[in-house]
Parts: sequence; C-alpha cells; structure tokens
Amino acid sequence: MGLTARQKQIAEIVRAEGPITGQRISTLGLLTEEVSDILVSDIQSTPVVIQNTKSAYEAIISMFVEDVGSIYVVDEKNLLVGVVSRKDLLKLATNTNGDMKTIPVVMAMTPLSKMVMAFPDTTVSSAARKVIDNQIDSLPVVRCVNEKTKDYEVIGRITKTNFTRLFVDIAEGREVGHHK
Repeated sequence: MGLTARQKQIAEIVRAEGPITGQRISTLGLLTEEVSDILVSDIQSTPVVIQNTKSAYEAIISMFVEDVGSIYVVDEKNLLVGVVSRKDLLKLATNTNGDMKTIPVVMAMTPLSKMVMAFPDTTVSSAARKVIDNQIDSLPVVRCVNEKTKDYEVIGRITKTNFTRLFVDIAEGREVGHHK
C-alpha cells in the first residue's frame, strides 16, 4: 500500500526532525501547504530599471535614490538586456580609477544570457531556491514578449526582503498579498 502525499510529507518531517509531536507535524505541514501555494506575483515588488544607453555613474545614482542593490538594464524597447549590481559597479570603479561618468552601464552589467529569472507564476519556494543556489540578491520577474527571440519585459522583482516579509507575514498570521 502506497503512502499519500501528506503521509510522505509527515514521514519526511519525522525522518529529518527525529522525535516530533503531532502538533509540530501539523504546524510544519500547514506552513508547507501555505507556502507552496504562494506565487512570485503575490509578493513581488516594483522593478528598478535603467536604459542601456546610460552611464555607470547614472546607475549608481539610481541605486542610491531607489535604495536597491541591483538595477535591471533595458533597451530602447524596454526589453531586458542585463542586470547591474553594487558589486559589479564597485568592481568597475576599481578597474577604471573611478571615472564612471564616461563608462556605459553595459560595461558593468551581467548580460541576459547569464541571468536567472522568475515568472509571475513561479512559486516563491522555487524563486527562493534560485536566489540561494545562484548566490544573488534578487530576481527579475519577467513576461516573455517573444519566445523565438527570447525577449523579456521586466514586470517586477523578487528580493530577499520580499521573502523575509513573506515569512514575517505568515508568522504573524497576516494574509499574504502583493507588496511594493
């Protein structure tokens, strides 16, 4: 006789946690169920973008003004072409003696081909796994504009702060909703 999905989940919790109370199994099971239903679109925040024609200096100013750790770089059609982080800009500054006003932001960015992304219907657990596995601070939430050419429009971002806010909302019993 096979186990149900719920029974397998309980068995895994007991295996991982050792002796465990029924109340703890129930709490962990409910938490797992609640989180598994939450999508990136439920907790994403507004993306911060910069045109690929701007300078690295302008990217630094945008980061400070918007209080973000990374900015998504878009082309003239507002399609995603890359991402630039504080670390990218710091590395560029040390290699160019700090003359950031004349250097295009594209010289510092990670190109689209090397980026990790999320879609609105990605589960938050899957997005969190991408952030952890790739050791990054955020993911762009994108909508595919053209499947053949792999063109994406940035419609949001998901950050460690979004995940932390979700965790706190669940712990405090608040309804999980869309956060800016």
